[in-house]
Amino acid sequence: MAGLNVRIGSLELRNPVMTASGTFGYGLEYAGLVPIEELGGIVVKGTTLTPREGNDYPRMAETAGGMLNCVGLQNKGVDYFCRTIYPRIADLPTNIIVNVSGSSPDDYAACAERINALERIPAIELNISCPNVKRGGMAFGVHPESAKSVVSAVRAKYDKTLLVKLSPNVTDITEIARAAEDGGADAVSLINTLLGTAIDIERRCFKLSIGTGGLSGPAVKPVALRMVYQVAKAVKIPVIGLGGIVCAADAIEFLMAGATAVEIGTANFIDPAVTVKVLDGINDWLDRHGCDDVNEIIGCL
Repeated sequence: MAGLNVRIGSLELRNPVMTASGTFGYGLEYAGLVPIEELGGIVVKGTTLTPREGNDYPRMAETAGGMLNCVGLQNKGVDYFCRTIYPRIADLPTNIIVNVSGSSPDDYAACAERINALERIPAIELNISCPNVKRGGMAFGVHPESAKSVVSAVRAKYDKTLLVKLSPNVTDITEIARAAEDGGADAVSLINTLLGTAIDIERRCFKLSIGTGGLSGPAVKPVALRMVYQVAKAVKIPVIGLGGIVCAADAIEFLMAGATAVEIGTANFIDPAVTVKVLDGINDWLDRHGCDDVNEIIGCL
């Protein structure tokens, strides 16, 4: 059996397969369906400084080859997470990574600072696709200076492994990746969802309450794969690839393109055991091709 350990900053993963934020809850929801201890890590759902109600329903819609969502980061806030959720997940036998969102650099930093105090949380993932209220709602992740400002603010308050999740809704994603690296990120993860919409032609209205939402699933994989390849060549920090992974072959493509690890998202809704199936498939491929270690194929293109 090939070696599967990979390293993201100071974070060591037993294998490169993780779950993506918003698709695996807090891990507890899947504990009876998936052997949690076999996963490299779990990125739990988005957490903000203060509670958020999210958007009105409907906020999910199926599309060809994927789905749209506009959930809107519904959560009960970081204090509730620290007080109520953390004690229940602290002993899960894998790396628990908290996805952090905000509307200003100070919000992000304050949220990250609270999580920094939690001993069993070794890393956070910044969602910089959130709207920057000081720039008229423009997402932090579409402008290099805004991206760097958030990462720098968090880096000043957070001393563990810092991942930054990049938005694909940009002209040149490598500029944003380099800005995150300059701000102090230990790794970048990409891609977040692509902006899209869907229309109900019988009711003559949008299918989502706010009109637009994030597209995820197999339809986005070619875009995600291209961006991971570009970013892996543009930065010196590790890259985590996600977007449309549904099988081991998909994950191996991302690894070959330069991803040190992968996250699986929408496919969890279709098959709750997809993560372990992907892991088994990677193992089988490495054995069949005479590879002693998964690191042999990372960035081999």
